[in-house]
Amino acid sequence: MKSHPLRLLVLFLVLPCLVRAADDADKRWTQYEPSFKAFAEADRAQAPVKGGILFVGSSIFRQWKDVAEHMAPLPVLNRAFGGSRTGDQLARFEQVVPPYAPKVIVYYCGSNDIKTKPADAPEVIFARFREFSERVRARYPATGLIYVSATRSPDRVPLWVDVDHYNALARAYCAATPGRTFVDINPALVDADGHPRLDLYVADKLHFHPPAYVAFTAIIKPVLARVWAEANGGP
Repeated sequence: MKSHPLRLLVLFLVLPCLVRAADDADKRWTQYEPSFKAFAEADRAQAPVKGGILFVGSSIFRQWKDVAEHMAPLPVLNRAFGGSRTGDQLARFEQVVPPYAPKVIVYYCGSNDIKTKPADAPEVIFARFREFSERVRARYPATGLIYVSATRSPDRVPLWVDVDHYNALARAYCAATPGRTFVDINPALVDADGHPRLDLYVADKLHFHPPAYVAFTAIIKPVLARVWAEANGGP
C-alpha cells in the first residue's frame, strides 16, 4: 500500500517537533535535580510537619527566601523551583505535593511559559494550572489553593496581553470553583500613575528586591490567613 504524500509531509514536519519537545522536557527534568536534592536534604535534616501551607511555583517564589518569616505564625514551607513552567509543576507533582500533604497551597507559575519561544497560548498555560488544581482536589479534596497572579514585569511588556489573559482565566476559574482563591499582586508593582516601580526589580526587570516581597506579604497574608482558618474549620 502506498503512503499518502500528505501523510509523509505531516510526519516530516511534526516528528522533529515532538523530538525537540521530548529533549526539552528531559533537559528541564535534569535542570531541576539540584533543587529536589536540596529539598530532600532539608527534609532529612528536619522532617516537615504535614498539613501546613505549601508555596509552589517558579523563581518568583523560589527567591522569596524569608517567606516563612513573612507569613509567620502561619506554618509555611517553600518548595518552588526556579525556571519551572506549569508543565513542570505537573511533572513534579508527586515530589512537590504529597510529601507534605498540605492543607493550603499557594501557587505562582506561568510567567516562564509566556516567555518561552514559541510561547504557549494563555489557554494552554491555564489548562495546565487547572490540571494541577484538579490533581490537588483528587488527592486532597479539602485542601485550599491560592493562585497568585502572574506579574506584569517590565522585561516583557509586549507579552502583557498574554499575562492578563492567563490571569483572567485563572481569576474566573477561582471565582467559580470552591476552595480556589485568586490573589492579584500586580497592584503592588506599579506607582500611582500605573507605571512599573522599577525600584522593586533587580537588573533583569523580572525578579525582585526584598521590598517587593514585603509588599506581596501585605496582599497575600490576610487572604492566606483566612483560607488557613477555613481549612482548619474556622468561619
